[in-house]
Amino acid sequence: MTEPHSPFRPTGSRHSATGRRITRGLRRWATAAVGTLALTAGLLAAAPQASAAGLTQVTGFGSNPGNLSMYTYAPDTLPSDAPLVIALHGCTQSATDYYSNSGWPKFADSYGFALVFPQTSSANNANSCFNWFQTGDSARGQGEALSIKQMVDKAVAQYGSDTRRVYITGLSAGAGMTANMLAAYPDVFAGGSIDSGLPAGCATSVSAAYTCMYSPADKTPAQWGDLVRSAAPAGTTSWPRVAIWQGTADTTVAPANATELRDQWTNVWGIGQTPSRTESLGAGTTLSVYDDTAGKPAVEVYSIAGMQHGLAVDPGSGAEQCGTAGTYYLDTICSSYHTARFWGLDGGGGGETPGTLPAPTGLTVSGTTDTTASLKWNAVDGAASYTVYRGGSKVGTATSGSYTDTGLNTGTAYAYTVAAVDTAGATGAVSASVTATTTGFTPTCYTASNYQHTVAGRAYQSGGNTYANGSDQAMGLWNTFTTHTLKQTAPDYYVLADSGCSA
Repeated sequence: MTEPHSPFRPTGSRHSATGRRITRGLRRWATAAVGTLALTAGLLAAAPQASAAGLTQVTGFGSNPGNLSMYTYAPDTLPSDAPLVIALHGCTQSATDYYSNSGWPKFADSYGFALVFPQTSSANNANSCFNWFQTGDSARGQGEALSIKQMVDKAVAQYGSDTRRVYITGLSAGAGMTANMLAAYPDVFAGGSIDSGLPAGCATSVSAAYTCMYSPADKTPAQWGDLVRSAAPAGTTSWPRVAIWQGTADTTVAPANATELRDQWTNVWGIGQTPSRTESLGAGTTLSVYDDTAGKPAVEVYSIAGMQHGLAVDPGSGAEQCGTAGTYYLDTICSSYHTARFWGLDGGGGGETPGTLPAPTGLTVSGTTDTTASLKWNAVDGAASYTVYRGGSKVGTATSGSYTDTGLNTGTAYAYTVAAVDTAGATGAVSASVTATTTGFTPTCYTASNYQHTVAGRAYQSGGNTYANGSDQAMGLWNTFTTHTLKQTAPDYYVLADSGCSA
């Protein structure tokens, strides 16, 4: 298979002279390969602009340091507090291409969630790849990664999305960026899907990117896991649930990457590398499931026998079918369907046994304190019990139409849903979401250098400058010599308070 996805970026002010010389040489080699592929496959090497019906461009979504474009899709009847899915295209592709062929819009309509399609361009990378291999574009608070995070914030505000049910998926270079986004922003994403991709932190240079693609390092699970933990905010204890898709005949991204990805994310979750169970899904696809300590799938690996490099689709009108076959969209199995079910977007609670009981109605917040939230709902005929979800994750069970969640953070908003469980233990449809906000919040003041604020997660660095988390207020150069006082006024929201700060 001709090499289709070259992960280098063109020359720019952020790169050294040596890096530019290496990049120019790689670009000459790779552009010829991609040009050959474009002629034989009927593709343009430069990504077309998004223009598909139903896909809308959104501007003004933030400072956009990564120079990306934002496109969105949402069904006409999008419910409140619906999930949000971010979908990243591969090299030589565009938002339009991914929207039209991946199958995700079908399930946005069926299950009720919004979609964001970030788009890069040849101005960032000669083959319109996301720069997953550049720290300046894939680390928290920097470049393309920050632009994607700003798109999440914009979409949440625009659609009223449930911030506890935000997910990200991507193909190839988009998958490499997905892995890095999951590592850098585990507080943003509840789950991810890495399709023909690479482990988080696998490469921080052009040459290392090719090594990762063709012959990834055989690190221990702990070494891979450490790359995620070092990219995440200090003290992170909650991690996204990750699906890994890989074809066994992929010559662009070696299948060994799926093994390293499995090692990485199972280690992050603190579970072993032996699957809890395996299952044949047809179309040559084997699913290996790795449960967390509560018995819920935390990592799933989908291995597709004989599939080359691309996204697995299954054109057709069936409930489990999706997408359009073409270059990098390979007719095997609908990966978007199985990923959506893994995340629980179909209302099944995320990997739990689906049942036939209807969703409970009348879910309301009956009361809150600084650390608790009380819920009530209407009983469902035939229900033996009820499962309560906070942010899409199971937090408890009840035998009647009420439940009190405890141990919560002060002054924090939490999204809840409830599902009825029948006598056989099958979980039915999930209710509409409600938001409970605990009472109280004690403002806290911090005085430190910009560097220390950034390391502590109170600020982020972009282009050598520092900005306060939440308010995005400019704080000056990212160094140990510039000192500011930040006041935390809400969870993960800080404002400058140099003139005086009273907690």
